[in-house]
Amino acid sequence: MSVARYGFLGALAPPHRERLLAFAREVRFPAETRVFEEAGPADRFWLVRSGLVALDIHVPGRRATVVETLGQGELLGWSWLFEPYRWHLGARCHAGVTAYEFDAEPIRAACEEDTDFGLALTHGVAEVIARRLKATRTRLLDLYGPPGSGGATP
Repeated sequence: MSVARYGFLGALAPPHRERLLAFAREVRFPAETRVFEEAGPADRFWLVRSGLVALDIHVPGRRATVVETLGQGELLGWSWLFEPYRWHLGARCHAGVTAYEFDAEPIRAACEEDTDFGLALTHGVAEVIARRLKATRTRLLDLYGPPGSGGATP
């Protein structure tokens, strides 16, 4: 199944999807590869084609806590779009991963040049951020909050 038919790419209109994919290059990460570290420079992003990537957050005095696992069609990394261009989470491959990789700088320049493309991409990334923040909050409440605080609100 083509990753362009669903997930982050599937949410983009075909002309915007094609424009974004023109910047892509295919990469592979072996299992247990640390893709990026929390607070490190966010100068690229990926669209997962296959495999699983765990997003984690550093919790002082504890091991990194996995807050979400990403799979096929999902956007890996959004911090590249917003200053100060630093990762808000860390990422490690659970299994071998294939992905489309994008350098942030030319994508940001394309967003400035073509405001329709920029708006579409920013909107798509904003939707990802909203989902990730909710997942992170829920996971952290499940781990560290009072009983019942991480579940769905009635």
